[in-house]
Amino acid sequence: MDVEVISVSTDTVFSHLMFKQTSPTVKDVKYPMASDPSGEVSRAYGVWQPESGLNKRGRFIVNPEGTVMAVEVLTGPVGRSVDELIRQIKAMQAVADNPGMAAPAGWQPGDDMITTRIPQDVGTY
Repeated sequence: MDVEVISVSTDTVFSHLMFKQTSPTVKDVKYPMASDPSGEVSRAYGVWQPESGLNKRGRFIVNPEGTVMAVEVLTGPVGRSVDELIRQIKAMQAVADNPGMAAPAGWQPGDDMITTRIPQDVGTY
């Protein structure tokens, strides 16, 4: 898919290392786990919770030009869908490769796209 994945949390690098060494679900993670103990990055993305010093659980799709294209922020006990994240990335790549076309809800690679008059940059953050 030609994407870069980075996780960011307010945990320290040492916490990430311990988590990676002890968690069966995280031990095989291949992407960088960035540490943001000051909350600077977290504040920039609007997920910082100053009262707890923790982040809300969020994910952001940022295009190669640095534009935030999608945001999902959920309460801690609610999980996110990796399948939906992958679908959205593929849909955004298809739209970028096909100006004037849009990927409707539920679109999957190989599905028909629809014609749109909406400029490509409408709705970007």
